[in-house]
Order: sequence, then C-alpha cells, then structure tokens
Amino acid sequence: MTTATDYAKLTGDYELDPTHTRIGFVARHAMVTKVRGAFNEFTGTAHIDGEKPEQSSVELVIKAESIDTRNADRDGHLRSNDFLKMDEYPEITFRSTGVRQDGDDAFEVTGDLTIKGVTRSVTIPLSFEGQATDPFGNSRIGLEGSTTINRQDFGVSWNAPLETGGLLVSDKVTLEFEISAVKKS
Repeated sequence: MTTATDYAKLTGDYELDPTHTRIGFVARHAMVTKVRGAFNEFTGTAHIDGEKPEQSSVELVIKAESIDTRNADRDGHLRSNDFLKMDEYPEITFRSTGVRQDGDDAFEVTGDLTIKGVTRSVTIPLSFEGQATDPFGNSRIGLEGSTTINRQDFGVSWNAPLETGGLLVSDKVTLEFEISAVKKS
C-alpha cells in the first residue's frame, strides 16, 4: 500500500549535500559510445513550499573547472576555449523561474540555465525519492531527474568530423541530477 507524501511537512529551506549529490552529464563520443562525467564542486539551495509547490525555488552554482570525466586530457580540453571557456566563464548556473507538481511524486522545475554566458530556459523533470532523518538528526530529501540540452544553444560548438561520417561529439547532452538536500534549521 502506498500513501501520498505529506509535502507540507517538507516546507523550508534546503542546501544540497555535495557529498551525497551528483550533477552529471552524458554525451555521445564518435557516434558509437557515451562519455559520462560529473561536476565535483557546486553549491545549491532550495526553498520548498510543500503546500504551494509553485512558490518553491531553486538555485545552483557549478564550478566549471570541477568537470571530471576520469580522463585528465579530455577534462583539460573541456575546460578550454573549445568548450566551457572556464577562464572567462568559471560558473554554470541554474535559477528556477517556476515549479510545477506533475503527479504524486513528480515535479517539473523550469529555470534559466547559463553556460558560457548564454542563458536558455530549460525544464527538469524531477521525481521525489523520499525524506529521512539521518543519524545526525538532519532532515534530508532526495530527488532525481534528467533533461537533454543542445550544447550548440549555449555556444559550446567545437567538434571534429569523423572519416566515416558524423562528428566526434554529439550536440545533445543529457544532464543528470541525483540530489540529496538537507533542511536548514
């Protein structure tokens, strides 16, 4: 038997727990495989209004230099002017402009994503994974979701043609969010 979550109990301000949160991405490489990576340094806050989810808000700041694909050469290239141009644009940001409940445990968070100084509206479907009190007395919630963006829309356009046709890096990039957030006291 399942019961609906009492979201009113979750109302409050939260901070992302960076040691239990993953902000990752997936892109096709050479048209035959996927490269996965993550950003290891970020901060995030959320205000959750459990009774009126549309009054909730989210803010995320990612350090571009923290990109990690488990390959130092590739990470260096991704930080360069060919991709993230992190010396000029050290942060990737997301600021919500709207939150909508889309089912019992489903939400859509729409907001302004800024990469390389270019801002576009994106919607991230998130599923509420639950709430727990950890052994240290912290109230924490979990959310998961993903969305796909076109990196060209953000001025991230470097590529190389393959001799067999196609391109080295896909334009579509899936952003992945596995979130653990702790309620502020």
